[in-house]
Amino acid sequence: MEAKNNKKTIWAWCMFDWANQSYNMVITSTIFPAYYVAVTANAKKDNMVTFFGHPYVNTVLFTYILGLSYLIVVAILPILTSIADYRGNKKLYLQMFTWLGSLACAGLFFFKPDSPLEIPMICFGLASIGYCGGFVFYNSYLPQIASVDQQDAVSAKGFIYGFLGSIVVQVICFIPVLKPLWFGITDDALPARISFLIVFFWWIGFAIIPFFMLPKGQPNAGSHNYNVLTGGFKELAKVFGKIRQMPLLKRFLSAFFFYSVGVQTILLVAASFAAKELHMKDDDLISIILIIQVVAIIGAYITSKSSEKYGNVRTLIVLIIIWTVLCCFLYFIANDMQFYVAAFVVGLVMGGVMSLSRSTYSKYLPLNIPDTASYFSFYDVTEKLSIVVGLFCFGFVESWTHEMRNSALALDCFFAIGLFLLIILLLAEKKVKKAEIAIPV
Repeated sequence: MEAKNNKKTIWAWCMFDWANQSYNMVITSTIFPAYYVAVTANAKKDNMVTFFGHPYVNTVLFTYILGLSYLIVVAILPILTSIADYRGNKKLYLQMFTWLGSLACAGLFFFKPDSPLEIPMICFGLASIGYCGGFVFYNSYLPQIASVDQQDAVSAKGFIYGFLGSIVVQVICFIPVLKPLWFGITDDALPARISFLIVFFWWIGFAIIPFFMLPKGQPNAGSHNYNVLTGGFKELAKVFGKIRQMPLLKRFLSAFFFYSVGVQTILLVAASFAAKELHMKDDDLISIILIIQVVAIIGAYITSKSSEKYGNVRTLIVLIIIWTVLCCFLYFIANDMQFYVAAFVVGLVMGGVMSLSRSTYSKYLPLNIPDTASYFSFYDVTEKLSIVVGLFCFGFVESWTHEMRNSALALDCFFAIGLFLLIILLLAEKKVKKAEIAIPV
């Protein structure tokens, strides 16, 4: 087994974030949502579209497709992580999902304003599946490549690489979108479609580095005495049984589920909200997202330092308090300037809460466990289920009330519950530490 804290291995691991955040930036955060809203808008202002013969509000369909993709990931990942754990080949699945996601982004190049929505939205869903699926196996490397005392810093470093990579690829896509005549482009839709192709080359191109440099994984066949196709679900049940015996980890996952509903959903629907509710132009929206990414680098660094001084849970409590206030503020946003302010705050707390959540979970795991893929499968299933709940809740409320603002307000309930559970976790953590001090050496 390769020694932990190897600089080259950690760099290769971070480069996966550098590669795949191109999807997160262009496809879910900026160009694709704005392009989709623009080409699906209609003169009747009801923004209704047809998908396989069924009518939907355009942004509701967008939200539902995302939610369905995450639900599919939840259904298939227990099987795949079980096989990866059994054979020790989690890097193979990292590669498979990356190819799936990047090729699906390339498929979006053929999404023209007059195209039927079925094929493009299937590609959109497959890209999401590829991104989410790859992240599960990527996350499971963290305890394998970094010691407990280094996991906060390494996790934050991965997110910082991701933010930097997303900024660079966004600037590259930004040029043809804003200055199409520099390239002799007269088709208004072509610059956005070119950006989807750029994501393909960026994502798969830089992912080759971790493909070659990350360790393959350790086979764990001896621990399995059941069919690997059904074993993933049994393994999750087994992990759940173990987690129930770990008071702190159990409480953390409960809090994580609820605040993740809010955090992840807001990040996924923010661009659609700005394009539809505030009628923001593509260049304004891209500028805002770039600001978010730059500020997020600072936020991730500050969060990492704060966790060292005040502890992970206290830092998370502060971050979720900010998210709770911010989510309430979204309901009242009326102009671009207010959205800029909200975006700046999102940037400060976005990377920090995701990075710290991942490293906190990793710290609560038992030391030297052989099946990190199974434990991180449980973590990712929890996160993906929270996203499914958040997206379908958001879409349902918008479909019911015809107001995205009401959907944002509904998410605040999840933040409030998550904050309450984090406070309970902090109190439980203090009791555990007091008990440890009381034990004679």
